[in-house]
Amino acid sequence: MLKNILITFFLTILLSSNSYSAGSSNDDSSSKKKSNYDKAVTLIKSAKKYEKKGKTEKASKRYLKAQKLLLKSNESKPNSPDTLNYLGFTTRKLGDYENGEKYYLQGLELDPNHIGINEYLGELYVTTNRIDLAKKRLEILKSCNCEEYNELKEIINGTKKSKY
Repeated sequence: MLKNILITFFLTILLSSNSYSAGSSNDDSSSKKKSNYDKAVTLIKSAKKYEKKGKTEKASKRYLKAQKLLLKSNESKPNSPDTLNYLGFTTRKLGDYENGEKYYLQGLELDPNHIGINEYLGELYVTTNRIDLAKKRLEILKSCNCEEYNELKEIINGTKKSKY
């Protein structure tokens, strides 16, 4: 009888500890780990805030860190239009318009109607004085019923400076 009680006791403890450890391997701490892409997006948001405040050096450091994370993300999960959009964005913000444009165009090959890419590529075209190409991006955004259309339109018309 004592033997059966002890066996039951140890089995209960063993099963409880196994179910606990199985649950702990899938707990929130492992699912809360941010991907390189998510970390990059956070850095980009921070960089934009610094840029608005005129703190361009701090913004550039964050854009550079974000770009490195996005490159890693693109290696592990290639051909994501969202990643290519932000790769184009960070590259452009760091002053490399040629490679920024390449990332945008690569993203558009995968998703020709990507709102973010079309807006940011249009801004790049305005910055590099290719208004006719910017207007083509605007035409694609025309039916999106989104703020990106209005922002690009204002930038093209010269009534608004690119906020990014």
